Amino acid sequence: MNPTEPTLSAAETNRYSRHLLLPEIGVAGQQKLKAARVLVVGCGGLGCPVLQYLAAAGVGTLGLLDFDAVDDSNLQRQVLYATADVGRPKAVVAAEKLRAQNPFIALRPHQVVLSADNALSLFAGYDLVVDCSDNFATRYLVNDACVVLGKPLVFGAIFKFEGQVSVFNYQNGPTYRCLYPEPPAPGDAPNCAETGVLGVLPGLIGTMQANEALKIILALGEVLSGCLLLVDALSMRFQTIRFRAVAANQQLTALAPDYAAFCGEAPLHAAPARAPEITADELKAWQQSGRPLQLLDVREPHEHARRSIGGLLLPLGQLPASLARLRPDVPVVVHCASGVRSQKAALLLLANDFAEVYSLRNGLADY
Repeated sequence: MNPTEPTLSAAETNRYSRHLLLPEIGVAGQQKLKAARVLVVGCGGLGCPVLQYLAAAGVGTLGLLDFDAVDDSNLQRQVLYATADVGRPKAVVAAEKLRAQNPFIALRPHQVVLSADNALSLFAGYDLVVDCSDNFATRYLVNDACVVLGKPLVFGAIFKFEGQVSVFNYQNGPTYRCLYPEPPAPGDAPNCAETGVLGVLPGLIGTMQANEALKIILALGEVLSGCLLLVDALSMRFQTIRFRAVAANQQLTALAPDYAAFCGEAPLHAAPARAPEITADELKAWQQSGRPLQLLDVREPHEHARRSIGGLLLPLGQLPASLARLRPDVPVVVHCASGVRSQKAALLLLANDFAEVYSLRNGLADY
């Protein structure tokens, strides 16, 4: 990818010796990996295995783009993170873990919200983009930015027990819009927070994405360009669907102004707001005062079974369909284990015209 291929130190030669033994890779191939610059969009379920394997393989520069923080509900599948990381920025934590895994590579955390305003400048510094996002607005934005800049794009997506992998914009091949000209109607494709996902599935799909990225860098094998690989984790059946390029989709010269509006989703252009917070001491005083209060627990049932401070249990994924169980005219205090999920729930309630909503700061950790 980079015409200037850096040399390998003695320590790197030893580290990557199993690559060097492969005639198809060898020293020249490992130098290509060291010269490569890959941006991973999303450091969640898919991003974790992608980042781990690309870092281990010796990809010289890895960009980590994610504005979110680690939540305890992530730990079932986002294997870069541990309990002690809850509440910390994913991009920062992931960079720390990967730096410990491989000190010979450069890691660039981008703790920002991707938007039409910054996508082209962010992507310009990389040779290849791996899309590990979880919403359609971001997928269309990532695709269009790659088309405008002429960058190949490795795509992955998961839903419950099924996954998809493909490569777009590779050597004048089809783009994401050639496969999906229009986004699904809002609500037709819920995310894993609403439907759940098998914990191992992102590992399967993310590893396949990493494999495609390495093949592109090394110019090896048959890249999944013009092919959509479908994976059913329950039957372990694989199916490949071929699709063709549409010339108009390959000729984009600018980004759309509003991808969220195009997909009928919440705006991407601004970082998420924060709901008002209440401390554990303030909540206890409120409870003792006898003033009206609705206490909402958005953890999972197994967490509630271990410890409960009362109130209504509505897991975050079930909340959008269960708003009628709460009174919008009575103050609501939302809590979870750490304060991350409760913030998301509180913002949802405020967006649905609940008059007074608070998130319990730091969750049950401080109660």
